[in-house]
Amino acid sequence: MRISPVSNISYNSFGAKSKDSVNKNEPSNPITKGGEKAKLAGATFIAGLGLGAKLLFELLDGDFVLEDIGDAAGKIVEKQHKDAKGAKKMLLQLGAFGGLLAMFVGAVAFVYTIYKAPNINYNGNINAFKKGKDMDVYIKGNTAEKEIYTQMNEKAKSATPEEKAKLQEQYMQMQLAKNRVPDFVRNL
Repeated sequence: MRISPVSNISYNSFGAKSKDSVNKNEPSNPITKGGEKAKLAGATFIAGLGLGAKLLFELLDGDFVLEDIGDAAGKIVEKQHKDAKGAKKMLLQLGAFGGLLAMFVGAVAFVYTIYKAPNINYNGNINAFKKGKDMDVYIKGNTAEKEIYTQMNEKAKSATPEEKAKLQEQYMQMQLAKNRVPDFVRNL
C-alpha cells in the first residue's frame, strides 16, 4: 500500500516551512557571506604575494642568500635527477631555484592570509549584510516596477485615447523614477 502526502509543503520540527516550498518565480539575492569572504580572502592572498615578493627582494640584497638558494636547488637536482648533465642540469637547477623562490613567496602569502583570517571573516559578514540589504531593496523595487508596468499594459489594451494619453504620461514618469542599480554593482 502506498501512502501519498496531502501537500508538498513540508515543515521542519519548529513549524517553519522548508526551503523547498519557497516560490521559485521570485528572484533570489545573489549576495552570500561565502562569496564576500572568498573575494576578501583572494584579495588578501594577492596582497600577501606582494608582501612575499617584497620580503624576498629584501632578503636577496645579500649575496649569501642567493648562494644558499642556489646550493639548495643544486642538491634537489642532484637527488632527483642523478643522470642529468650539461644544459639539462642547468635548466633543472634554474627551475628548482625558481620553485624555491615561488615556494617562499607562496608561504608568506599563506601565512599573511591566515593572519588576516579573523578580519576577513568579520568584514565578509559586514559586506554581505550591507550588499544583501541593498540587493534586496533593488530586487523588490524591480519586482514592484515590473508589476506596475504589467498593470499599465493591461489597462492600455482596453483604454480610450484619453486614458492612453494619461497612461503614456504615467509611463514617462515611471521611466524617470526607474529603480537605481546599487553602487557596488556599478563598481564591479
